[in-house]
Amino acid sequence: MQSSQVAQAPNIRLALLAGLTMIIITAVQFVAARFSLRAHLTAIDIASLRFAGAGAVFLPIVWWIGIARLRALGWRRALALALLVGLPYPMIINWGLTYAPATHAAALCPASIVFFSFLFARVAFNERITRGRAIGTALIIGGLLLFILPSISGMPDVLFGDLLFAGSGIMFSAYAILVRRWGVDSVTATAAIALLSCLPLPVLHILVPNGFALASNVEIVTQIVIQGFLAGAAAIFLYTYAVRQLGPQIASLFLPCVPVATAFTGMIVLGEVPSLLQFLAMLIMTAGMVLPVLLKRNGGS
Repeated sequence: MQSSQVAQAPNIRLALLAGLTMIIITAVQFVAARFSLRAHLTAIDIASLRFAGAGAVFLPIVWWIGIARLRALGWRRALALALLVGLPYPMIINWGLTYAPATHAAALCPASIVFFSFLFARVAFNERITRGRAIGTALIIGGLLLFILPSISGMPDVLFGDLLFAGSGIMFSAYAILVRRWGVDSVTATAAIALLSCLPLPVLHILVPNGFALASNVEIVTQIVIQGFLAGAAAIFLYTYAVRQLGPQIASLFLPCVPVATAFTGMIVLGEVPSLLQFLAMLIMTAGMVLPVLLKRNGGS
Protein backbone atom coordinates (compact mmCIF):
# COMPACT_ATOMS: atom_id res chain seq x y z
CA MET A 1 0.00 0.00 0.00
CA GLN A 2 2.76 2.43 0.91
CA SER A 3 4.70 1.84 -2.31
CA SER A 4 1.49 2.34 -4.29
CA GLN A 5 0.92 5.72 -2.64
CA VAL A 6 4.51 6.75 -3.37
CA ALA A 7 4.06 5.76 -7.02
CA GLN A 8 0.88 7.86 -7.28
CA ALA A 9 2.35 11.00 -5.68
CA PRO A 10 4.23 12.24 -8.79
CA ASN A 11 1.02 11.93 -10.85
CA ILE A 12 -0.88 14.04 -8.33
CA ARG A 13 1.85 16.70 -8.33
CA LEU A 14 1.83 16.76 -12.13
CA ALA A 15 -1.96 17.04 -12.13
CA LEU A 16 -1.79 20.04 -9.77
CA LEU A 17 0.86 21.66 -11.96
CA ALA A 18 -1.30 20.98 -15.02
CA GLY A 19 -4.29 22.64 -13.35
CA LEU A 20 -2.34 25.75 -12.36
CA THR A 21 -0.91 26.11 -15.87
CA MET A 22 -4.40 25.74 -17.32
CA ILE A 23 -5.58 28.60 -15.06
CA ILE A 24 -2.91 30.95 -16.42
CA ILE A 25 -3.64 30.02 -20.04
CA THR A 26 -7.41 30.48 -19.59
CA ALA A 27 -6.98 33.90 -17.97
CA VAL A 28 -4.75 35.11 -20.80
CA GLN A 29 -7.18 33.64 -23.34
CA PHE A 30 -10.17 35.63 -22.01
CA VAL A 31 -8.26 38.92 -21.91
CA ALA A 32 -6.71 38.42 -25.36
CA ALA A 33 -10.07 37.51 -26.89
CA ARG A 34 -11.76 40.55 -25.33
CA PHE A 35 -8.93 42.76 -26.61
CA SER A 36 -9.32 41.63 -30.24
CA LEU A 37 -13.13 41.50 -30.15
CA ARG A 38 -13.10 45.19 -29.24
CA ALA A 39 -10.81 45.85 -32.21
CA HIS A 40 -11.03 43.92 -35.50
CA LEU A 41 -11.70 40.22 -35.13
CA THR A 42 -15.07 38.48 -34.73
CA ALA A 43 -16.09 35.61 -32.43
CA ILE A 44 -15.81 33.14 -35.32
CA ASP A 45 -12.41 34.56 -36.34
CA ILE A 46 -10.93 33.89 -32.91
CA ALA A 47 -12.48 30.42 -32.73
CA SER A 48 -11.07 29.65 -36.19
CA LEU A 49 -7.58 30.81 -35.20
CA ARG A 50 -7.84 28.71 -32.05
CA PHE A 51 -8.31 25.45 -33.92
CA ALA A 52 -6.11 26.35 -36.87
CA GLY A 53 -3.27 26.65 -34.35
CA ALA A 54 -4.38 23.58 -32.39
CA GLY A 55 -4.64 21.55 -35.58
CA ALA A 56 -1.10 22.54 -36.58
CA VAL A 57 0.08 21.27 -33.19
CA PHE A 58 -1.74 17.96 -33.29
CA LEU A 59 -1.24 16.88 -36.90
CA PRO A 60 2.36 15.78 -36.23
CA ILE A 61 1.28 14.30 -32.89
CA VAL A 62 -1.37 12.16 -34.60
CA TRP A 63 1.25 11.09 -37.14
CA TRP A 64 3.53 10.12 -34.25
CA ILE A 65 1.00 8.24 -32.08
CA GLY A 66 -0.69 6.67 -35.07
CA ILE A 67 -4.28 6.80 -36.30
CA ALA A 68 -5.09 3.55 -34.46
CA ARG A 69 -5.63 5.38 -31.15
CA LEU A 70 -8.18 7.68 -32.77
CA ARG A 71 -9.92 4.68 -34.32
CA ALA A 72 -10.01 3.02 -30.90
CA LEU A 73 -11.79 6.09 -29.52
CA GLY A 74 -14.38 5.80 -32.28
CA TRP A 75 -15.77 8.55 -34.49
CA ARG A 76 -19.03 8.86 -32.55
CA ARG A 77 -17.24 9.44 -29.26
CA ALA A 78 -14.68 11.73 -30.89
CA LEU A 79 -17.48 13.76 -32.49
CA ALA A 80 -19.32 14.01 -29.16
CA LEU A 81 -16.20 15.36 -27.44
CA ALA A 82 -15.55 17.77 -30.31
CA LEU A 83 -19.11 19.12 -30.18
CA LEU A 84 -18.73 19.78 -26.44
CA VAL A 85 -15.30 21.49 -26.28
CA GLY A 86 -14.36 21.77 -29.95
CA LEU A 87 -15.29 24.57 -32.35
CA PRO A 88 -18.77 25.34 -30.87
CA TYR A 89 -17.29 25.88 -27.38
CA PRO A 90 -15.04 28.92 -28.06
CA MET A 91 -17.59 30.31 -30.53
CA ILE A 92 -20.19 30.43 -27.75
CA ILE A 93 -17.76 32.04 -25.29
CA ASN A 94 -16.51 34.58 -27.84
CA TRP A 95 -20.09 35.34 -28.87
CA GLY A 96 -20.85 36.02 -25.22
CA LEU A 97 -17.81 38.30 -24.98
CA THR A 98 -19.33 40.56 -27.62
CA TYR A 99 -22.21 41.25 -25.20
CA ALA A 100 -20.68 40.95 -21.71
CA PRO A 101 -17.32 41.89 -20.12
CA ALA A 102 -14.44 39.45 -19.79
CA THR A 103 -14.94 39.33 -16.01
CA HIS A 104 -18.41 37.84 -16.60
CA ALA A 105 -16.93 35.08 -18.76
CA ALA A 106 -14.14 34.42 -16.27
CA ALA A 107 -16.67 34.12 -13.44
CA LEU A 108 -19.70 32.40 -14.97
CA CYS A 109 -17.84 29.78 -17.02
CA PRO A 110 -15.95 28.33 -14.01
CA ALA A 111 -18.99 28.71 -11.70
CA SER A 112 -21.21 26.68 -13.99
CA ILE A 113 -18.45 24.12 -14.56
CA VAL A 114 -17.98 23.65 -10.80
CA PHE A 115 -21.73 23.30 -10.17
CA PHE A 116 -22.51 20.96 -13.06
CA SER A 117 -19.35 18.88 -12.54
CA PHE A 118 -20.58 18.11 -9.02
CA LEU A 119 -24.12 17.49 -10.27
CA PHE A 120 -23.14 15.30 -13.24
CA ALA A 121 -20.59 13.31 -11.21
CA ARG A 122 -23.26 12.60 -8.62
CA VAL A 123 -25.69 11.39 -11.29
CA ALA A 124 -23.19 9.52 -13.51
CA PHE A 125 -20.98 7.90 -10.86
CA ASN A 126 -23.12 8.18 -7.70
CA GLU A 127 -20.18 9.90 -5.99
CA ARG A 128 -20.58 10.86 -2.38
CA ILE A 129 -20.35 14.61 -1.80
CA THR A 130 -18.93 15.35 1.63
CA ARG A 131 -20.25 18.14 3.86
CA GLY A 132 -16.98 20.05 3.52
CA ARG A 133 -17.01 19.82 -0.25
CA ALA A 134 -20.66 20.87 -0.41
CA ILE A 135 -19.98 23.94 1.76
CA GLY A 136 -16.88 24.73 -0.25
CA THR A 137 -18.80 24.53 -3.50
CA ALA A 138 -21.52 26.81 -2.11
CA LEU A 139 -18.86 29.36 -1.12
CA ILE A 140 -17.22 29.14 -4.54
CA ILE A 141 -20.49 29.70 -6.40
CA GLY A 142 -21.50 32.49 -4.01
CA GLY A 143 -18.12 34.17 -4.49
CA LEU A 144 -18.34 33.88 -8.24
CA LEU A 145 -21.81 35.44 -8.29
CA LEU A 146 -20.60 38.22 -6.01
CA PHE A 147 -17.65 38.76 -8.33
CA ILE A 148 -19.84 39.66 -11.32
CA LEU A 149 -22.35 41.70 -9.26
CA PRO A 150 -20.67 45.12 -9.78
CA SER A 151 -20.64 44.63 -13.54
CA ILE A 152 -24.29 43.64 -13.95
CA SER A 153 -26.19 46.49 -15.56
CA GLY A 154 -29.54 44.78 -16.07
CA MET A 155 -29.26 45.17 -19.85
CA PRO A 156 -30.75 42.29 -21.89
CA ASP A 157 -27.61 42.06 -24.03
CA VAL A 158 -25.43 41.47 -20.96
CA LEU A 159 -27.87 38.85 -19.66
CA PHE A 160 -27.74 37.06 -23.03
CA GLY A 161 -23.94 36.98 -22.86
CA ASP A 162 -24.09 35.62 -19.32
CA LEU A 163 -26.43 32.81 -20.42
CA LEU A 164 -23.98 31.88 -23.19
CA PHE A 165 -21.16 31.67 -20.62
CA ALA A 166 -23.28 29.43 -18.38
CA GLY A 167 -24.12 27.21 -21.34
CA SER A 168 -20.44 26.79 -22.17
CA GLY A 169 -19.86 25.65 -18.57
CA ILE A 170 -22.47 22.91 -18.98
CA MET A 171 -20.71 21.75 -22.14
CA PHE A 172 -17.30 21.54 -20.47
CA SER A 173 -18.75 19.66 -17.46
CA ALA A 174 -20.34 17.08 -19.75
CA TYR A 175 -17.00 16.70 -21.56
CA ALA A 176 -15.18 15.98 -18.29
CA ILE A 177 -17.73 13.34 -17.33
CA LEU A 178 -17.48 11.59 -20.72
CA VAL A 179 -13.67 11.60 -20.59
CA ARG A 180 -13.78 9.81 -17.27
CA ARG A 181 -16.58 7.40 -18.21
CA TRP A 182 -14.91 6.39 -21.48
CA GLY A 183 -11.37 6.38 -20.04
CA VAL A 184 -10.01 8.56 -22.83
CA ASP A 185 -6.34 9.51 -22.53
CA SER A 186 -5.37 13.19 -22.74
CA VAL A 187 -3.46 13.10 -26.05
CA THR A 188 -6.11 11.14 -27.94
CA ALA A 189 -9.00 13.30 -26.71
CA THR A 190 -7.27 16.60 -27.46
CA ALA A 191 -6.04 15.45 -30.88
CA ALA A 192 -9.51 14.25 -31.91
CA ILE A 193 -11.10 17.52 -30.79
CA ALA A 194 -8.53 19.70 -32.54
CA LEU A 195 -8.59 17.82 -35.85
CA LEU A 196 -12.38 17.46 -36.09
CA SER A 197 -12.77 21.16 -35.28
CA CYS A 198 -10.52 22.07 -38.22
CA LEU A 199 -12.79 20.40 -40.79
CA PRO A 200 -15.48 23.14 -41.01
CA LEU A 201 -12.98 26.05 -40.97
CA PRO A 202 -12.65 26.47 -44.78
CA VAL A 203 -16.46 26.62 -45.13
CA LEU A 204 -16.73 29.19 -42.33
CA HIS A 205 -14.00 31.29 -43.93
CA ILE A 206 -15.87 31.35 -47.25
CA LEU A 207 -19.43 31.84 -46.00
CA VAL A 208 -19.07 34.02 -42.89
CA PRO A 209 -17.79 37.64 -42.92
CA ASN A 210 -14.48 38.05 -41.05
CA GLY A 211 -12.17 40.80 -39.84
CA PHE A 212 -8.84 39.35 -40.93
CA ALA A 213 -8.31 42.08 -43.56
CA LEU A 214 -8.53 44.78 -40.85
CA ALA A 215 -6.33 43.02 -38.26
CA SER A 216 -2.55 43.27 -38.30
CA ASN A 217 -0.32 40.23 -38.82
CA VAL A 218 0.96 40.63 -35.24
CA GLU A 219 -2.60 40.47 -33.85
CA ILE A 220 -3.45 37.40 -35.92
CA VAL A 221 -0.25 35.53 -35.01
CA THR A 222 -0.68 36.44 -31.33
CA GLN A 223 -4.21 35.04 -31.32
CA ILE A 224 -3.04 31.86 -33.07
CA VAL A 225 -0.46 31.32 -30.31
CA ILE A 226 -2.77 32.19 -27.40
CA GLN A 227 -6.05 30.77 -28.67
CA GLY A 228 -4.58 27.92 -30.74
CA PHE A 229 -1.33 26.62 -29.30
CA LEU A 230 -2.13 27.43 -25.67
CA ALA A 231 -5.93 27.51 -25.17
CA GLY A 232 -6.89 25.18 -28.03
CA ALA A 233 -4.23 22.54 -27.47
CA ALA A 234 -2.32 22.89 -24.21
CA ALA A 235 -5.21 23.92 -21.91
CA ILE A 236 -7.53 21.11 -23.05
CA PHE A 237 -4.72 18.58 -22.72
CA LEU A 238 -3.82 19.84 -19.22
CA TYR A 239 -7.41 19.83 -17.97
CA THR A 240 -8.04 16.38 -19.45
CA TYR A 241 -4.94 15.11 -17.67
CA ALA A 242 -6.12 16.66 -14.37
CA VAL A 243 -9.56 15.05 -14.77
CA ARG A 244 -8.02 11.63 -15.39
CA GLN A 245 -5.75 11.93 -12.34
CA LEU A 246 -8.01 13.73 -9.85
CA GLY A 247 -11.57 13.15 -11.09
CA PRO A 248 -14.06 15.74 -12.46
CA GLN A 249 -15.06 17.14 -9.06
CA ILE A 250 -11.54 17.87 -7.80
CA ALA A 251 -10.29 19.01 -11.20
CA SER A 252 -13.19 21.47 -11.47
CA LEU A 253 -11.92 23.25 -8.34
CA PHE A 254 -9.06 24.72 -10.35
CA LEU A 255 -11.56 26.77 -12.30
CA PRO A 256 -12.62 29.23 -9.56
CA CYS A 257 -9.07 30.57 -9.70
CA VAL A 258 -9.70 31.75 -13.27
CA PRO A 259 -11.60 34.96 -12.30
CA VAL A 260 -8.79 35.97 -9.94
CA ALA A 261 -6.11 35.33 -12.57
CA THR A 262 -8.22 37.07 -15.24
CA ALA A 263 -8.81 40.09 -13.01
CA PHE A 264 -5.09 40.64 -12.47
CA THR A 265 -4.31 40.00 -16.14
CA GLY A 266 -7.06 42.44 -17.14
CA MET A 267 -5.61 45.08 -14.81
CA ILE A 268 -2.28 44.83 -16.59
CA VAL A 269 -3.46 44.48 -20.20
CA LEU A 270 -6.85 46.23 -20.33
CA GLY A 271 -6.56 48.60 -17.37
CA GLU A 272 -9.72 47.12 -15.80
CA VAL A 273 -9.45 47.27 -11.99
CA PRO A 274 -11.84 45.05 -9.99
CA SER A 275 -13.98 46.70 -7.33
CA LEU A 276 -13.64 46.19 -3.58
CA LEU A 277 -16.63 43.84 -3.75
CA GLN A 278 -14.88 41.72 -6.37
CA PHE A 279 -11.76 41.45 -4.23
CA LEU A 280 -14.02 40.26 -1.39
CA ALA A 281 -15.46 37.68 -3.77
CA MET A 282 -11.94 36.43 -4.48
CA LEU A 283 -11.40 35.81 -0.76
CA ILE A 284 -14.70 33.92 -0.53
CA MET A 285 -13.73 31.74 -3.49
CA THR A 286 -10.35 31.02 -1.93
CA ALA A 287 -12.06 30.02 1.33
CA GLY A 288 -14.36 27.72 -0.62
CA MET A 289 -11.38 25.95 -2.15
CA VAL A 290 -9.35 25.66 1.06
CA LEU A 291 -12.20 24.57 3.39
CA PRO A 292 -12.69 21.01 2.05
CA VAL A 293 -8.92 20.39 2.21
CA LEU A 294 -8.67 21.61 5.82
CA LEU A 295 -11.68 19.55 6.93
CA LYS A 296 -10.24 16.43 5.31
CA ARG A 297 -6.83 16.91 6.95
CA ASN A 298 -8.51 17.40 10.33
CA GLY A 299 -10.55 14.24 9.88
CA GLY A 300 -13.83 16.02 9.16
CA SER A 301 -16.35 15.08 6.47
